[in-house]
Amino acid sequence: MPIKLKRFALYWLPLILYCLFIYIQSDHPSPEQIPIFPYVDKVLHVTAYGILGILFYRAYQTLRLKDNIKMLMFLSVVSASLYGISDEIHQSFVPFREAEVTDVIADMIGALSGVCLYQLLIFSRIEKPSVR
Repeated sequence: MPIKLKRFALYWLPLILYCLFIYIQSDHPSPEQIPIFPYVDKVLHVTAYGILGILFYRAYQTLRLKDNIKMLMFLSVVSASLYGISDEIHQSFVPFREAEVTDVIADMIGALSGVCLYQLLIFSRIEKPSVR
């Protein structure tokens, strides 16, 4: 498999499929259930957009800016947050759904948390020189 196709399949395709998954989820009318606990939907937003932030980060690592960690983190958080905003706009057109500013805030918190946790994981995996 050519390198560009392999890179696309490993880094960009998961991002695209996950965005499609979020879009499809948002296209369904909201279920009429009582939540298990208060704010469970915000926890779901934080989790979902934490994953999205990580997927953006992984995809952006294939670009020329891969050595600029601060820019990678910034673009990943901004991209996931903008997708969250667009998702709320999309939901405003779906019957029985509505756009909520608090969902956008949860999306942004999730994106930032996911990217930061992923970056910490990357740094923790780098071998440190042993002291002898």
